[in-house]
Amino acid sequence: MAEAELIAARREKLSRLRALGIDPFPYRFERTHTAGEVKTAFPGLDPEARTGTQVRLAGRIMALRQLGRISFAVLQDRTGSIQLFASQASLGEEPYRLFCEGLDLGDIVGAWGEVITTRTGELSVELAGFAILAKALRPLPEKWHGLRDVEKRYRHRALDLIVNQDGRRILAQRALIIRTIREYLDERGFLEVETPILQPIPGGATARPFVTHHNALDQDLYLRIAPELYLKRLLVGGLERVYEIGKNFRNEGISTTHNPEYTGLEAYEAYADYEDAMELAEEMIERCVLAVSNGKGLRYGGREVDFSRPWRRVPLLELVAETSGVDPEKPLPQLLEELERKGIEVPDHLRGGPKGKVIEHLLETQAEPTLWNPTFVVDYPVDISPLAKRKRGRPDLTERFELYIAGMEIANAFSELNDPEEQRQRFLAQERLRACGDEEAQRIDEDFLRDLEQGMPPAAGIGIGIDRLVMVLTGATSIREVIAFPLVGQRR
Repeated sequence: MAEAELIAARREKLSRLRALGIDPFPYRFERTHTAGEVKTAFPGLDPEARTGTQVRLAGRIMALRQLGRISFAVLQDRTGSIQLFASQASLGEEPYRLFCEGLDLGDIVGAWGEVITTRTGELSVELAGFAILAKALRPLPEKWHGLRDVEKRYRHRALDLIVNQDGRRILAQRALIIRTIREYLDERGFLEVETPILQPIPGGATARPFVTHHNALDQDLYLRIAPELYLKRLLVGGLERVYEIGKNFRNEGISTTHNPEYTGLEAYEAYADYEDAMELAEEMIERCVLAVSNGKGLRYGGREVDFSRPWRRVPLLELVAETSGVDPEKPLPQLLEELERKGIEVPDHLRGGPKGKVIEHLLETQAEPTLWNPTFVVDYPVDISPLAKRKRGRPDLTERFELYIAGMEIANAFSELNDPEEQRQRFLAQERLRACGDEEAQRIDEDFLRDLEQGMPPAAGIGIGIDRLVMVLTGATSIREVIAFPLVGQRR
């Protein structure tokens, strides 16, 4: 039958149920057990065993099989699935007919009865009664083996999660990872805070923002690209350890590792530097690994990821030289000539500088795929790190690192720049890049500079992409797998 015919047939069943005085959408159902709890309580029963235990379950019907006067169904809830055994003898003639004729795959039901095993040893609940809790008016997809159309999966996420056990697993593990991060930071005396999502000036990262308009103020506002500048102002105010887990928005492309709306962690610690931030990242992520793996090894894309500490630390310039075969310390014109001789392409918009953008391009195209096990890439050029302190002994570099795992950037961190005069000069340099057409360059934030002039303690700050971290720790190969409702384009 076509989907429209199936929907029409289900609506007809709905009408018949109401005609019988049955409410197919009742208010509540008292449940005593989940499927998982029943399975845990009764492992390894002999065939045709009877426990004498009465249970009340609720969930969605995922399979139905009718064999005359007996029928079987599979009920799925948040903990798993269990078989329901229905018979005319145990239910009575009319309720059994309703079970056979009134139920469809996808219906949500309440069921009660005794825990037994069938002749084949299948743990089951022999029904003494059941109730329809929500009549499903649409059929499950693809004969209930899952959605094969990837775009349809993300557009109809609720439907996907009904039939996709792995999707539910990933979201559960995502919650566990975020809970573990919070526990770790709370134990270390960090205070969780909230900063504005609507901002008058987008700052704290190099990215193109989304813009909106506040009618009452007649003022353009921006969805935040990062909470960094606000969190640093809290350091100025005396909150020495702060963190925020929340949404950031970047008006950029969509890919397997990019979603315009994503969840990030940013944490700032006074009187610390980027070495301390590396230690924090190692300890916190190690705890997350243990939480999701129970101490077992983790694999990503069929390949093991070794989280053994200490993690590798490699200077950016050394890594780029190693993977591209060029000397990134050469002046920009010579560097571009050398890259051309080697056949390494550089986009035209990067050729005018600054040189740090070219080095960053080489990191992304030549080095990233080689960074499988956790690796801290350290010491970035000043011209691409406007919020980081200069490196001690190398004033052309900054004390900044990015953490890579499984070929993806997971974190970005600095010894934070707290000299307000130098910060102003860095912002001015960014404004010059904007004037030359760089829409991602940062802007001067006078409110932030004014607060910085009050005195901000030396500090380390780290930003972690929660979605990408969840990808690595759950084995998801697309960022859309780890977001409950990823952005999808309009229907054409």
